[in-house]
Amino acid sequence: MKMKNRILNKLFLVPLAALMIVGCEPLDLAPENQFTDSNYWTSIENASTVLNTAYSQMQNSNYFFYNEGLSDNAYNGRGDVAGVASIAAGIYDPSLARLKDEWNSRYAGIKTCNLLLQNIDRVSTSDVETIERFKAEARFLRAFQHFQLTTWFGNIPLLDHDPSLEEATSITRTSHAQVVEFVLNELDDIIEILPTNSQYAPQDRGRVTSGAALALKARVLLYEERWDEVVEATEQLMNGQYGDYSLFNSYSGIFLPQNEYNSEDILSIQYVPQDRMWGEFFDMAPLSVGARLNALAPTQELVDSYLMLNGHKINDQDSGYDEQNPYVNRDPRLTGTVVYHLYDWENEDGTSSTIYIKPGTFPGDDAPDEYVPGSSASPTGYYTRKYFDPQHLSSLQSGLNLMLIRYADVLLMYAEAKNELGQLDSSVWDITIGALRERAGFTDALALNFDSSLNQAQLRDVVRNERRSEFAMEGLRIFDIRRWKIAEDVLNGWAHGAQYGIESQDNGYIRANLRTFDPGKHYLWPIPRDERLINSNLTQNPGW
Repeated sequence: MKMKNRILNKLFLVPLAALMIVGCEPLDLAPENQFTDSNYWTSIENASTVLNTAYSQMQNSNYFFYNEGLSDNAYNGRGDVAGVASIAAGIYDPSLARLKDEWNSRYAGIKTCNLLLQNIDRVSTSDVETIERFKAEARFLRAFQHFQLTTWFGNIPLLDHDPSLEEATSITRTSHAQVVEFVLNELDDIIEILPTNSQYAPQDRGRVTSGAALALKARVLLYEERWDEVVEATEQLMNGQYGDYSLFNSYSGIFLPQNEYNSEDILSIQYVPQDRMWGEFFDMAPLSVGARLNALAPTQELVDSYLMLNGHKINDQDSGYDEQNPYVNRDPRLTGTVVYHLYDWENEDGTSSTIYIKPGTFPGDDAPDEYVPGSSASPTGYYTRKYFDPQHLSSLQSGLNLMLIRYADVLLMYAEAKNELGQLDSSVWDITIGALRERAGFTDALALNFDSSLNQAQLRDVVRNERRSEFAMEGLRIFDIRRWKIAEDVLNGWAHGAQYGIESQDNGYIRANLRTFDPGKHYLWPIPRDERLINSNLTQNPGW
């Protein structure tokens, strides 16, 4: 088992909980066998435990994968995992558990960061440089949590310190604009403090870097449509000023355990085999390779979005698309992401097997992956390949890191900003979309070369579709849909599956799930009901 970084090898949650519970005890009453404010902040190791806890609270694998089910890329067809089925169908209200869980888990992460920031200067046994770096890491994590919260909920309480009980039950919401400026200011302050990815020792890989801070800054600016600033931030990363990043040489290889911490990885959720793992593929992979059922399935809409190898959309007159043989001559990233009928599945032992999904095609008695309405198999006729870990343990448990920001995103943020400024030309294309397609495996000049006949609106469509193909099943699509304000167009009506459905309906494509999106209310999640019962000063979002 390969060595992982120290950052999450041990997640000591108990000492932190104890500190939170008894931290306000008077010095003369502090029990000697418990941690308190008076005796906890005595070593850098204790401070590191708190910081590691903050890292563990940054994001979870459940949200990472199932957020795709909030978008038109995937369908949560079994249960209501992370509230995805309810939100996608538009049948939720402020009492939905996902809203409370998102709110509480992110504010818990903010609290951990604030505890460290308010107490770490008590540590007198460490050098100033380490203390300042720990502070910078905590400020990044606090900024990240605020950014996630304001993206979902809009105006939120901004907590730049750990509030008293009285403050916590009376605090009001801070405007989205103010939260964004706080996040950006924090990131600007810490970029010069944090090491680059090449400056960390191997045992510290996975910690926040200056490149991660700059990349998060670019993403915040992107969501705010501050295009000139997006260009400035992404160019600094592309020029190597804040770390050594580049496209990895294999698209499918990016997501394999032997290539962890590759040149494309800017920020990841850290996992450790045996000690901290995730297991979502137990309900996402084909049943024939070890899954128990399917709870998250790619949609036909996602499959249809992938280009032909000649660069045409499947509905273009000159595309050469064959509806009866739909997966041939397609963008290779489709095969790297989605499992379709007759998929050639590579096994961990070097062998391969064919995945039979179309009803009645399996050459034998048992057909676990075939589409059957209401069964444990995929409700759309598709499964997921991207992030499947060949080195998985039982029940498909994996210790593979999950990337939140990778270098491909930097390139596509740059391309999008350039286009919105009217500056997407062949030179920009070649180092962004052209490079990504070449890495993916395109060889046709029509797909690789810049088309100067396209206007800004047409190029916008190209950039947006490129983001979808590049990042499918990585949890980013829902945020793109929301910031582009196209949710009412793509999240209303039926989400479809493969052409195994009723012939008289939608040309035989499975009607998997009926979606509803009300632009008057659904662009912001409602403030959780329980939070408003605790604190009546928390106003509600429009329409809720």
